[in-house]
Amino acid sequence: MLHTGAVVFWWIGPIIVLVVIPVLDWLIGEDGSNPRDEDYELLSNDRYYRWCTYLFLPIQLIGLAVACYMWAGDELDVVDKLGLAATLGLVSGIGINAAHELGHRVEHLERWLAKIALAQSGYGHFFVEHNRGHHARVATPEDPASGRLGESLWEFLPRSVSGSFRSAIGLERERLARKGKGWWNADNHILQAWSMTLVLFGGLIAAFGPRVLPYLALQAVIGIALLETVNYVEHYGLLRSRRPNGLYARCSPRDSWNSDHLVTNIFLFHLQRHSDHHANPGRRYQTLRSSQQAPQLPAGYATMIVLAAIPPLWRRIMDGRVLDHYDGDITLANIHPRKRRRILSAHGVTA
Repeated sequence: MLHTGAVVFWWIGPIIVLVVIPVLDWLIGEDGSNPRDEDYELLSNDRYYRWCTYLFLPIQLIGLAVACYMWAGDELDVVDKLGLAATLGLVSGIGINAAHELGHRVEHLERWLAKIALAQSGYGHFFVEHNRGHHARVATPEDPASGRLGESLWEFLPRSVSGSFRSAIGLERERLARKGKGWWNADNHILQAWSMTLVLFGGLIAAFGPRVLPYLALQAVIGIALLETVNYVEHYGLLRSRRPNGLYARCSPRDSWNSDHLVTNIFLFHLQRHSDHHANPGRRYQTLRSSQQAPQLPAGYATMIVLAAIPPLWRRIMDGRVLDHYDGDITLANIHPRKRRRILSAHGVTA
């Protein structure tokens, strides 16, 4: 922007994520190659890949500080400031993805870095809910972050945001109770993460003034919306099978949508190899594998989040794939309860 004077660059985040990356995914295509078994330990312990996640945090936070300086000034008009907020919001959403990778690790440092990465979005309870809630209930009707067949993105978003929040509070309250501790305790992971947001936002407001607050809130909302849209894409319509005792079977690669589109995988730390991630959550992102059992998305996440925003187009593309995944048996899918009777009837099944 400084060198060209082209105001379109304030919107560079949406342009890259929603236009450039989908085009590159289409041009470059897929890479379904997997790491060799004999290279697993070496690859897992290679610290280069850890630094790729570590270094995202200073880039993320420095960018937020620069944006606040611009929001607080009078050089930009409101439209340009909104574009900058949209760009920072997408950075915030990718920051949640970095937190997702770091939060799965057992190393104390990386778990703290995950909470720092979540500070920009104010979505600190994700640290608790994703690991202890979503991974336990994924691809079941009990999971607020698993999209249901027939459920639009716009129906899913409020259900996932509110349900994940309630679940995180309950899970953390139970964990603290087992340790004989109350909610207001320094060991509370949610309060730790939320405190980081308060410190970050409070410091930025103190430095640049209250004019930055609406834009800080907007970029956080955009980051959260990006995360939850990806959640919707990752498990839409998929349902884990049940064991004879009525309990759900262990999560397998069949219970998450997979994509091997190379460019988006590079930008998102292999998040699109989500089938292997849920089947083996302890694996670091560079060791994730593509599975023949996993249902395949027709495009990368960058494309799919655009399609998800248009429900009729999304259902035309995805509902048939859900049905094919279950060999034509619609009763095996995770169906939106309110639309269950109509969907089953459309496929000749009595509810």
